[in-house]
Amino acid sequence: MSHPFRTELQFPVSDRLGRVSAVLLRPPEARWLLVLAHGAGAGMHHAFMGTVSEELTKQSIGTFRYQFPYMQQGGGRPDPPAVLVATVRAAVQAAAEAAPDLPLLAGGKSLGGRMTSTAASQSPLRGVQGLVFFGFPLHPPGKPSTERARHLQSVTVPMLFLQGTRDKLAELELLRPVCSELGDRAKLHIIESADHSFSVLKRSGRTNDDVLQELSTTVAEWATPLGFPL
Repeated sequence: MSHPFRTELQFPVSDRLGRVSAVLLRPPEARWLLVLAHGAGAGMHHAFMGTVSEELTKQSIGTFRYQFPYMQQGGGRPDPPAVLVATVRAAVQAAAEAAPDLPLLAGGKSLGGRMTSTAASQSPLRGVQGLVFFGFPLHPPGKPSTERARHLQSVTVPMLFLQGTRDKLAELELLRPVCSELGDRAKLHIIESADHSFSVLKRSGRTNDDVLQELSTTVAEWATPLGFPL
């Protein structure tokens, strides 16, 4: 298999917020481009973000992963939701310009996925045919609630939820009915023994590499019927 093409770039969020960094990773045989946002505590260079992007290229899915402004400035407390949502929209536009021949998916890890769905619930993300959540943060640890899922009813494109059975930010007895209420728009894929970071217990008999492969193949299989065959 040929090596994926990698390029680093920057794109503007707004005049006030300035520019943020992004990495485009595109395999030669790319069929999709996933606009991928990072989680609250680690940026686009986090090991999970890099490794899952590499795994996705093996499934003919390129990634456009990017920084939120607070992470661009060195980390700390996440930006207000309005800033995060504006960044999601700017990233989708930048990704479309970087690879205009590819259909788009969008989503992210934890907070990044939730902010992507929040943006999509307010108005459709142009060109985005589906949303992918790597660990949807349904509630804070130890505070079970479904309030963070209310906006999902306003999302009009298909959604894929990838969740571990040990994820303390999404109790499955709460997430399953949320996905059921979304009907055909939602698919929930459970990763046995995985936590919110998709790490698995040794006694599970699986490795973290096994999980990353499962995540990438699941995304590819889910994307196939969305309109652009893999």
